[in-house]
Amino acid sequence: MSYGYQLSPTVVPYGDFDPRADAEALRKAMKGFGTDEKSIINVLANRTNLQRQEIAVQFKTLYGKDLIKDLKSELSGNFEKLILAMMMPLPQYYAKELHDAMSGIGTDECVLIEVLCTMSNHEIRVIKQAYEAMYGRSLEDDLSDDTSGNFKRLMVSLCCANRDESFDVDPAAAVEDAKELLRAGELRFGTDESIFNAILVQRNVPQLRQIFQEYENITGHTIEDAIENEFSGDIKKGLLALVKCVKNRAAFFAEQLYKSMKGFGTDDNRLIRLVATRSEIDMGEIKEVFRQQYDEPLENFIAGDCSGHYKKCLLALIS
Repeated sequence: MSYGYQLSPTVVPYGDFDPRADAEALRKAMKGFGTDEKSIINVLANRTNLQRQEIAVQFKTLYGKDLIKDLKSELSGNFEKLILAMMMPLPQYYAKELHDAMSGIGTDECVLIEVLCTMSNHEIRVIKQAYEAMYGRSLEDDLSDDTSGNFKRLMVSLCCANRDESFDVDPAAAVEDAKELLRAGELRFGTDESIFNAILVQRNVPQLRQIFQEYENITGHTIEDAIENEFSGDIKKGLLALVKCVKNRAAFFAEQLYKSMKGFGTDDNRLIRLVATRSEIDMGEIKEVFRQQYDEPLENFIAGDCSGHYKKCLLALIS
């Protein structure tokens, strides 16, 4: 769902890009005794994902060594995790995150929601291709095996990547859809989840905004209120995420960042994923919304929650 939104990256293509010089600087930073983490951050946090891929190719050409393996052997902890996330091509990175969320005991539904509820059709299709190439299984099959009930249906529907991506708004159809949602939820005993699924997964973003407005006009309360009352568990989280992304995608990601750091301990995997992926898309806007919603800059949260080179690299990516 990246169409129709303002792009405001904090990491942009580096102007005087010289992959050979960058490869040499990284080699120098890792050669000999000790590691120059500052130089590594200086290079990698100021290059786009595609530029980092070019640096890795140059590094192998110059030294016959794998840059990722060298970084792995030199770095540790969350700083290492962040740098490795930054070095992975985005489709493969998302595929890995989805796979990790479903492997082992239990499923991390937050990751599935964060990825599948926020992506455009094209982005989902590219991630699906990467997933199958990496794991020899289709993403849809793994989602089917690993989730259940209405949440499974929502995830599989999103995985089909068949949303209307036009900007056409049909006010009369929006009124009809709003009435459909009302009949499927609040006006009946038990909820017909399939109607919510069909409308929220297929309609384009401007049309959905119109539908949500009509719903509020008819009922006097928001579609979120209805979902809160009618649903529970993962399906509720998934539908609320879709609604949030339609209304204000930056606000959805600002909330995810806040949740990754608030309370006891930091969810570093989530924080790394959000910063590494959104910095080239809309981190500028997310930061602005974050400050409005939580009365404090995102930088302050990261500075208070993280430390060392990990903190410095996160701050470099969002500045």
